[in-house]
Amino acid sequence: MLLNKITFFERFEHDILSGAKTITLRDEAESHVITGQILPVSTFETDRWFCDIQIIDVTPVKLTELTEMHAKQENMTLPQLRDVIAEIYPGLEQLFMIRFMILSQ
Repeated sequence: MLLNKITFFERFEHDILSGAKTITLRDEAESHVITGQILPVSTFETDRWFCDIQIIDVTPVKLTELTEMHAKQENMTLPQLRDVIAEIYPGLEQLFMIRFMILSQ
C-alpha cells in the first residue's frame, strides 16, 4: 500500500526546507512510494505539516554501500549518517533511498 504522507524528525525540517536534504533512507515498511508521487511532509514528533515533496525515485541500498554522496544528500558526514541510521533502524542492513524535491510553498 502506498504511503499517503511522510514524516521526518523535527531536527531535519530546516535541511529539507532549505534544499540541503534531498534524500531519505527508510526501511521497507516506509519505502512504498512511487516516482512522481506528491506527499505531505509532517514532523514525526507532533505531526505538524511543513511542506509537500515530490518523489524522484526509490532505490534499494545496503547500509554498507552508503557513501559520502549519500551523506551529502542527507546534509551529514558519512559517520553521522551511519550513526543516525543505527539510532533509527538498529541492526537493519537493507534500506531504501527515496530521492525527493520540495514543492513550492
